[in-house]
Amino acid sequence: MARQMGIIPLKGTIGNITFYKSKAGHLAREKGGVEAARIATDPAFIRTRENGAEFGRAGKASRLLRTSLRTLLLQIRDSYIASRLSSAMVKVIQADATNARGERNVIDGEAELLKGFEFNGNSPLTSTLYAPFTPAIDRAAGVLKVDVPAFVPGSMVAAPPGATHLKMYVAGVEIDFEGGTFINGIAASGELPIDETLTAPINLAVNVTANSAKPLFLALGIAFYQRVNGKMYDLKNGAYNALALVDISGAPATPNP
Repeated sequence: MARQMGIIPLKGTIGNITFYKSKAGHLAREKGGVEAARIATDPAFIRTRENGAEFGRAGKASRLLRTSLRTLLLQIRDSYIASRLSSAMVKVIQADATNARGERNVIDGEAELLKGFEFNGNSPLTSTLYAPFTPAIDRAAGVLKVDVPAFVPGSMVAAPPGATHLKMYVAGVEIDFEGGTFINGIAASGELPIDETLTAPINLAVNVTANSAKPLFLALGIAFYQRVNGKMYDLKNGAYNALALVDISGAPATPNP
């Protein structure tokens, strides 16, 4: 892969060189590779087929998790969320110690490996919110919550220039990766001025199915706004908004008969 440096960017194929545009800019690469039919049948490519099956499974699981959090992800601007989450999901699948290569999956993997995943790589929660918080998942009750003690936003939040207010969000998700469905809930704080005033304690909780046998995901986010003439405006189209997975409870082990 090479980067195009000319004044006029090219698109298409000339000889064995393909010119195209990606998020990384205008690129060029040599045309080639093994035919798909050979990869699908040749015993020499069995590892490629196994990896391809698991990569596909990871991509599908990543898309389902992103869809379950879509309401909050719409407030975030990061072009690489999909690729970063898919890569992280591959590690979840590779941690499956039950199934053979090519058959490993999220359910038998280690979903907890996604804890700490930052959906906005340009503005992570760990470098945005310095106030302490306590996440908790009560699987029996189906309650996912985050408790934040009183804090001073002006001192404990790394707010971007121009921000006058913030909101904190919590999302709780129960995902059926095999069935491709989910149950979610979102809770938000009120609008908090970014000043030296101590806030009240913030307790945000959502409900999913009690005693669920599905993986549960808890996300915490912070969004910034600017108040102008009494009206709130999103700041920089979400470039500084943060969202991270702060707690995860993978599918409980199935008891032996």
